[in-house]
Amino acid sequence: MAAWKDTPYVIAKLAWMRAEGIWPNGLRYLWTDAFGLVLLVSLHVETGERKYLDEAESLAAQVVRILGRPRGIRIGEAPDRDGQYFHYLAMWLYALGILGRHIADYKRLGVELVRQIHGPFVQPGRGVFWKMKEDLSGPYPGYGFGALDAFDGYVSYRLLDESALAEEIEDMRRLIGRMAADLHITQDLGLGMMLWMTQFFPEEDWARTQRTRCLKTLDEMWVDAGYFCREPHARRVRFAFTNYGVSVGLQAVNAMPRRVADLNAYFETHRSGDEYDRDSITHVMACSSHFPGYLLRNFA
Repeated sequence: MAAWKDTPYVIAKLAWMRAEGIWPNGLRYLWTDAFGLVLLVSLHVETGERKYLDEAESLAAQVVRILGRPRGIRIGEAPDRDGQYFHYLAMWLYALGILGRHIADYKRLGVELVRQIHGPFVQPGRGVFWKMKEDLSGPYPGYGFGALDAFDGYVSYRLLDESALAEEIEDMRRLIGRMAADLHITQDLGLGMMLWMTQFFPEEDWARTQRTRCLKTLDEMWVDAGYFCREPHARRVRFAFTNYGVSVGLQAVNAMPRRVADLNAYFETHRSGDEYDRDSITHVMACSSHFPGYLLRNFA
């Protein structure tokens, strides 16, 4: 299966988002901006146009200016998006690594960010806190260890700089060694992101186990109308942005191409009737589904 490369769709979607003040000229949100940063660098490579790399640098600067904190990066600009999520930070680290392939200083900035966040978030031998207070002084009230966060860190750290981050990578390696065999993911976006991570180190035991397990669960979650349901027991619940995340994961492991096409078609016309219809996360993730670019290991 060839990965999707619908750049005309993506370029048109970017123009529409900008005209509507949705992205990148809307409120900052770290998850969306991480995927958007990868998208812009990918467009630079695919089209050969320098403007996309310039836009990527501008976006990175805005994220740091608006969301950056003395240690780490806030979840989002809106008042209710306070605190820090480790899996958002890990995705941003991946994006910095991609930008760093073209402008080397961003790799260094990524390593510096790891130095800021790893100690507060990671409890060696126990887990990685899912959400922390904004100043990283402690876990956010009501939140414990995340299920995928150690995998997020392991992959992002290794792809960023295996030498400089050797100790931090080893912390994560030990954690996933304890967790992988018993981890059963049932949420659509979690399944998609785990599949996405397995592409980078496909022969490692955790990747083999999770790839097989995730594909089986997703097969059970497919609804013939054209989408993956949110959870196996919630077959009528569906979100566009999470399905687009599943699409990226499936393209990363070269699986279910017909369903990738079907969900892209389904969510092009489906409307949820809530804020997600215009939210940047929906439309940036749609771009990633139609053109994953550097989200895939073998791009460029």
